[in-house]
Amino acid sequence: MKSMRKWSDVFRCAIEGIIHSLRTERNLRIHLLAGILVMLAALFFQLPPRDIALLLVMIALVISAELLNTAIEKAVDLISPDWHELAKFAKDAAAAAVLVAAIISVIVAILLFYQPMMNLFLG
Repeated sequence: MKSMRKWSDVFRCAIEGIIHSLRTERNLRIHLLAGILVMLAALFFQLPPRDIALLLVMIALVISAELLNTAIEKAVDLISPDWHELAKFAKDAAAAAVLVAAIISVIVAILLFYQPMMNLFLG
């Protein structure tokens, strides 16, 4: 019977995955920086808590999609080190998931920041 892992081990593995991904995946660093900048803008424009919560969900969605994309790419590379049409499709589909999440996040951000920015620039 397989022994149960401690909760601390589960969290440690997850944190190691995040740290390794941040060190090795440029796009993850870009998404994280974009998320930080969006949250700073939300604080600057004093968006309501509901809007900030929605932005946090969208940031988490994009970062989670990027982490899953990384995991899929690494698993595909391990299983199929040579080029294969199905491996390419798996990688492309995972990348497309990140793209969809990022596009929807930008649309949400535009909707949430539109009025505060118009108020700032148009007075």
